[in-house]
Amino acid sequence: MTYTAPIEEQRFVLRHVVDIDRLAAAGFDVSADMVDAIVEGVGGFAAGEFAPLNRVGDEVGARWSSDGVTMPDGFRAAYQAYVDGGWGTISAPTAFGGQDQPQVLAAVVLENLGAANMAFSLCPMLSAGAIEALKHHGTPEQQERWLPRLVTGEWTGTMNLTEPQAGSDVGALKSRAEPVGDGTYRIKGQKIFITFGEHDLTDNIVHLVLARLPDAPAGTRGISLFIVPKLRPDGTRNDVRCVSIEHKLGIHASPTCVMAYGDDDDCIGELIGGENGGMRAMFTMMNNARLNVGLQGVSIAERATQQAVAHAKERVQSARAGAPGRESVAIIEHPDVRRMLLRMKALTQGARALAYYANAQADLASRGDAAAKARVDLLTPLVKAWGTDVGCEVASLGVQVHGGMGFIEETGAAQHFRDIRIAPIYEGTNGIQAADLVGRKLGLEGGETLERLLAQVRADAGNTPLAPLADSVEEVAAWMMRDATSIDDRLAGSYPLLTMAAVLVAGSLMKKQGDVAARMLGTGEGDPAFLRMKVSAAEYFTRVIAAEALGLKASALNGAAMLYELTDEAFAA
Repeated sequence: MTYTAPIEEQRFVLRHVVDIDRLAAAGFDVSADMVDAIVEGVGGFAAGEFAPLNRVGDEVGARWSSDGVTMPDGFRAAYQAYVDGGWGTISAPTAFGGQDQPQVLAAVVLENLGAANMAFSLCPMLSAGAIEALKHHGTPEQQERWLPRLVTGEWTGTMNLTEPQAGSDVGALKSRAEPVGDGTYRIKGQKIFITFGEHDLTDNIVHLVLARLPDAPAGTRGISLFIVPKLRPDGTRNDVRCVSIEHKLGIHASPTCVMAYGDDDDCIGELIGGENGGMRAMFTMMNNARLNVGLQGVSIAERATQQAVAHAKERVQSARAGAPGRESVAIIEHPDVRRMLLRMKALTQGARALAYYANAQADLASRGDAAAKARVDLLTPLVKAWGTDVGCEVASLGVQVHGGMGFIEETGAAQHFRDIRIAPIYEGTNGIQAADLVGRKLGLEGGETLERLLAQVRADAGNTPLAPLADSVEEVAAWMMRDATSIDDRLAGSYPLLTMAAVLVAGSLMKKQGDVAARMLGTGEGDPAFLRMKVSAAEYFTRVIAAEALGLKASALNGAAMLYELTDEAFAA
């Protein structure tokens, strides 16, 4: 199954959800022509260069030996085409070879690359996080040294956080950093689950590594961040190596590495972000990555939906129950299959609208808009968690639409399901996103960030389930901030609340698009088939998906008592 970029859909969301004119007014040198050029260009690039490698990447995968990691045939040439096309430079600063376009346009790039080949797209996605950390926390000298070739893609970047004993509990990490005396540090430790920690796409890899300085405070307060390149500035090999890669359920073409730093006591790194400032710099990377991982849900949902629609139009099976004749029809004619396809379309479009909107808020925040900064902080856990949940649900529905053949690897539907299953886990599990929402984000600006968002949604809700859903989100949030008796109660209801809030915001954005599409149909503008689907997807989202989210209120308010009435041993009974 080939990939076709959803160019018309992406343009529509950029025009009617993102508001390019507002970004231009905020100081970005962006125009409708620039948007069209990027959307069309990257769509063609992703379909032509990344998508043909998706199957071989899954079947062959990245291969490890003591000499390093070898990517499957064709990957190096495709990556060089990515570099030559300048696709990694979209939102990077012009001072370092970038185009300084809005981040939301870089999100369009990553969405297409991820839909074409999710595993491969992780390489530029991780580099984007390293670029953000250097842009915000690096010294001018560090930025000049590392950013130009990271921006072009001549070098790639990684994040090195996780250790065997320190996963979500980052404060438990043990990697050490000893001052050498010349402004550099000797790094020693092991990191696991490092995406593209080693590969043969580029000569150099710039690792950003969390470690502890001598006498650093315990926990997260004593963590620092270090730039640890594979090749030192003088071109010599640093004492860092990949000692193995993991064998995984999916994303086989993404090498997930176990990295050893300083086995020979000669791993040299540079401090970035100040002593014990690692968590602040890490969250710069993580927040960028969390928005991009939410986009991976959109990517796989789009790819799975395209494939399911194509199969449903071709697969002939049984007569339609309500038809007068008894001839067999394509399964797209059957009500349940049609229901699944419309749900896939609505969820994919809703997740895309939410992700693009959040990225546009990040763009406004980068130009000094404090309200936009608070809003993107609130939206980030929603994008990451609900976006990846959507990816998993839509990929699962894609398998279902294929019937028995969906369970057979030959069709490719199963690969989408396997690949996206990691997304709710990495870059902070979705449970951690929910904890972040209730623990930090609900109280932003004393709760005013959420209040402004709810007021905007209510103004646009009309006579749809979005209005009572907004009331329910407000009620649950108020209970959590003021009335919940314990942190356990808040955490027990955090995931249902996150889903409710994400569906609410996405539903509001879908309704806005549906209203625009209906007006365009009335005036004879645009492609009627596309616009009718926009109207139907928006209506399904607001009438069905939003109504389903209303049912989560009881779970959000249930508290933790029921969870702890059982002993640990009872769960094994």
